[in-house]
Amino acid sequence: MLSYQHAYHAGNAADVHKHALLAVALEYLGRKPKPLTYLETHAGRALYDLSGAEARKTGEAAAGIGRMEGWFPPDHPYARALADARELGGAAAYPGSPMIAATHLRDTDRLILAERHPQEAAALRRAISWAEIHEADGPQLALSLTPPDPRRGLILIDPSYEVKTEWTAIPDLVAKIRRKWPVGVIMLWYPLLESGAHLPLAAKLSEMGAEAATSNVRFPPARPGHGMTGSGLWVANAPWGWQEAARALEARFAAP
Repeated sequence: MLSYQHAYHAGNAADVHKHALLAVALEYLGRKPKPLTYLETHAGRALYDLSGAEARKTGEAAAGIGRMEGWFPPDHPYARALADARELGGAAAYPGSPMIAATHLRDTDRLILAERHPQEAAALRRAISWAEIHEADGPQLALSLTPPDPRRGLILIDPSYEVKTEWTAIPDLVAKIRRKWPVGVIMLWYPLLESGAHLPLAAKLSEMGAEAATSNVRFPPARPGHGMTGSGLWVANAPWGWQEAARALEARFAAP
């Protein structure tokens, strides 16, 4: 979807939920010396400027990371990624998921990013020159590259869901990747919508096996008429400790 621009939504409550738990998973995977692969199907850019016109127009970052940053102590993997982003881009910088991955990966690891938008792909190359960046359809790339080498690793599937067919295509993609890469950590993000449009997708995911981990959080709409009222994550082969971290974060979202 070339028209979607995440700069309007970077650092919102859904990003906090998704990125904090992505950082937890990557930090755990990095504890073992074996190399790993990180693959992302809808990368966006590595760094966002929360002082920019896009972020100020929606106010989503102010209601997200602007309000929630204090939830994370300095030694939290997400706080580490925030600090690295600001070191690179200044006090108003916010890390996209590629930068969160780059923060936690090591020289022996592999970083593969798919991004169809030429400007976003160019921004990725400027920020993370050592990554393998493909201006390609992310789902197709994922199917062609899984299982990756190194075989140990994580894939983040994070569509905009602005294309209606994604609601049915994404669960099928997850099932195919899971068959091809049964040992991979598969992390899928999806919005929770006031309309309930996410419910068929969530139902299909639940049919894939009770052993998968899930995390759902709710939050007020970012502005009147905004239909997203929560954030969902579905994770196959969740690393040890991930569900505990998810429950703790869910409690923070639920607190008054």
